[in-house]
Amino acid sequence: MFALQYSSFGPPDVLTVGPAEDPDAGPGEIRIAVRAAGVTPGDDLLRAGKMRPSLPWPHIPGVDAAGVVDQVGDGVTDVQVGDEVFGAVDVTRLGGATAQYAVLQFWAPRPVDLSWEQAAALGTSAETATRTLDLLDVRSGTTLLIDGAAGGVGSVAVQLAVARGARVIGTGSAENQDFLRGIGALAITYGPDLPGRVARLVPDGVDAALDIAGAGSLADLVAITGTPERVVTIADFSAGDHGVHLSYTGSGDPDGRAGLAVAAELARTGRLHVLVRATFPLARAGEAHELAAAGHGRGKVVLRVIED
Repeated sequence: MFALQYSSFGPPDVLTVGPAEDPDAGPGEIRIAVRAAGVTPGDDLLRAGKMRPSLPWPHIPGVDAAGVVDQVGDGVTDVQVGDEVFGAVDVTRLGGATAQYAVLQFWAPRPVDLSWEQAAALGTSAETATRTLDLLDVRSGTTLLIDGAAGGVGSVAVQLAVARGARVIGTGSAENQDFLRGIGALAITYGPDLPGRVARLVPDGVDAALDIAGAGSLADLVAITGTPERVVTIADFSAGDHGVHLSYTGSGDPDGRAGLAVAAELARTGRLHVLVRATFPLARAGEAHELAAAGHGRGKVVLRVIED
């Protein structure tokens, strides 16, 4: 098969497209012919060597993908060859999705109203949003603050929380305020005196806060909720210094994989809108990594892998 890959840490120009060994679906897994794959800021950090894990070389980046099932592993009964799905690879491997074929560890049927690019943007966003909303016990009547609400994970988390009946406050840049209101959030900008501004917006208080931006707001979020026990971050590795829980896939937190099916149904019924910030061909993967790393945009960056 062909795959996007790199054989050393470095800037975006270490990315190349070339031949790679075909993967096979193991027990409980499926293999897809990839149509599109998502790109996250984490992909850029990993490639740049800022995370410094031990990787097999060459490394194929990406964890989110959408495509057509072409191989079904033992024990899988909910899909068959030819089905269209979206989902994610085993994220503990830190990649493998941006290739002609990818093995998915969790998945859901692609709603017919979602493009391949939109579906590729949804997998880990839905899993992460569901996992953290469950961890915070977000339900009808909860007032939730999401810091960094306009990006790929944030925008999905807003809509899933609203679908649960929560009141959601979403932080974002000035240019994203109308967008946040459009997906159901009470919009507020980043910046100084966030606790005071939130208190004026919702005088009855905030029950829980989810940090997606990782921009150093944990002390403010603890002040807003009144306790670190009601704050979860997915992006700030200083969480322990604030008594805040850092959540990531595989951390032992509630399993959010069922959230893919919920998100797919909400998308099918028009209650979840998946925004793609930009789409690039594989030949421009370096540009995709740079844009994903820039942050502050709406939705997720996506690479087209196989053109229909």
